[in-house]
Amino acid sequence: MADDARPGPPAQHLVIMGVAGSGKTTLAEVLADRLGWPYAEADDFHPPANVQKMAAGIALTDDDRWPWLRALRDWLTEQSRAGRSSIVTCSALRSAYRDVLGEAEGTVRFVHLTAAPEVIGNRLATRVGHFMPAALLPSQLGTLEPLRDSEDGVTVVVDAPPDVVADRVLEALGLGAGQS
Repeated sequence: MADDARPGPPAQHLVIMGVAGSGKTTLAEVLADRLGWPYAEADDFHPPANVQKMAAGIALTDDDRWPWLRALRDWLTEQSRAGRSSIVTCSALRSAYRDVLGEAEGTVRFVHLTAAPEVIGNRLATRVGHFMPAALLPSQLGTLEPLRDSEDGVTVVVDAPPDVVADRVLEALGLGAGQS
């Protein structure tokens, strides 16, 4: 008897990107809830040495970032192989970093969260319990490369409550709740 089962659509992965304080985690939680997709926090993939450097106000080098980015890419690929679409938060400030993430199996789409530097700075100044100090914001803004036309993604201004930003993202990407 022939197996009529067809593979489902390829997994889609959303990389919620932007500088520290742009709202990546908050948005990822809202989107994961609405779409029913698992999500991972990039900060959890940093080795202790990276966390220590950032906590000390020292910007990471590319050599610090490559193993971290490859670990994120591999997590996305694991999700694809399990037949799951997923969401990951990652600053992904440079196109070269996004290129590594884009090597994951499945379709990788980027959601660049942006706001005026003063808005982001105020968020960083008032948040507690995070290792990333506000003093590194200028470094991140200087490193940030906007999405290229060739990258599958959207840029969304985070000037509204998280639910409104999530609506904007889902509309821009043509996704609805419960889609895979």
